[in-house]
Amino acid sequence: MKWMTATGVIATLCLLGTTQVYAQDNRMTLGAVAGTTGVGADIAWRFSERLGVSARYTGGVDWNTDYSTDDVNYDGDVNLAAGKLTLDYYPTTGGFFLSAGLMLPDIEADVVGRPRNFDVEEFGTLHGKATLVDGVQPYAGLGWRQSHRSGFGVFAEVGVVPTDPDVSLRTSEGFENGDNPLSAQLRQEIRQEERRLEAEAEKWPVYPVAVVGVSYTF
Repeated sequence: MKWMTATGVIATLCLLGTTQVYAQDNRMTLGAVAGTTGVGADIAWRFSERLGVSARYTGGVDWNTDYSTDDVNYDGDVNLAAGKLTLDYYPTTGGFFLSAGLMLPDIEADVVGRPRNFDVEEFGTLHGKATLVDGVQPYAGLGWRQSHRSGFGVFAEVGVVPTDPDVSLRTSEGFENGDNPLSAQLRQEIRQEERRLEAEAEKWPVYPVAVVGVSYTF
């Protein structure tokens, strides 16, 4: 299971770190960050020279895009948001760290599609949601945080989170809900289109997480 894998990684890092703790630094770092999961804030507590914990929330970014399959032209409003809680291991006692833990991403798009193989005036347009990743997922990454000394610094981190695509579509007129052969055929075509979009999304087995920012260590 994914969460068991992440827990095992965290436990391993704890064992590595506790054998090399030299002092209780107890440094707190606050940061403002922006990247592939949006913009937001990062907070880290470095409780020893080699170990710390951090939390981050980013979001507030959305944009419009278009995409086409063999049968449908789509317009999509993409929304990004993610929360993260990790254990950070500093192998050199400097600013470089390895990170492992859990992420709660919400990366999805509200879509409107205009099918090319049936009459939009009669059956309506396609509406729905395409989700690339949602819910609690394991996370692994590496980065640089100047939490080994007080004052202002820079922050950067890259990592990955596994995706779990899901697509749900319906027509604006609801014709597919009828009890007749044409409605049944339309339902089948909609389910096929959902599977086609999910197969395209599965070409991204992981979502790249990359953020940069500024920080201050107390």
